[in-house]
Amino acid sequence: MDQIKIGKFIAEERKIRKLTQRELADKLSISDKTISKWERGIGFPEVSLLLPLCAELDITVNELLSGERLSETDYKKKAEENMVNLVKEAQESKKKIILSATVAGLTVIASVPMFMLSGLLEIPAWARVALLVLGIIILIVGIAVACVLDRDAGAFECPDCHERFVPDMRDYVMGPHTITKRKLKCPHCGSTKYCKHVLTK
Repeated sequence: MDQIKIGKFIAEERKIRKLTQRELADKLSISDKTISKWERGIGFPEVSLLLPLCAELDITVNELLSGERLSETDYKKKAEENMVNLVKEAQESKKKIILSATVAGLTVIASVPMFMLSGLLEIPAWARVALLVLGIIILIVGIAVACVLDRDAGAFECPDCHERFVPDMRDYVMGPHTITKRKLKCPHCGSTKYCKHVLTK
């Protein structure tokens, strides 16, 4: 999906109906800042808002996802393209999550034996230190790669405003987490909550 194109389309359709961002936001029971972010292409409506937004702008969901008005001949083709793109995005996110877990597992498998060998073997002090340092380097690099892959797989959804976002690396690493949620500050509404990890942005 081209969020910039979709955002411009939302803005054009809103202006055609002579609605301000605030008026459209009031009709959808959201903030005008959210509308502004959609129109600038830095956010996308959550699933529960797609139909109400389309109803207010008198467009179809397919036209919204395409970022343009569609003729009847283009409609089916674009619907298929949009469906394929959504499925592809979800599949790519799943692959990143699996790869992240694999990297984390391999990191542990590679670094733990080095720590064990440095303590069990009768070796010179410099060799013991070298094994420990190498094990620490492998651990740090492996965890960093796993974190980047996991963070970039999809997005996180705020439980308050339901906006989706990708946190910066510092917030991601520092945020306490469960298997499927991470405590993050939402850049849209400012609340700090456990945000659900979702496969699409």
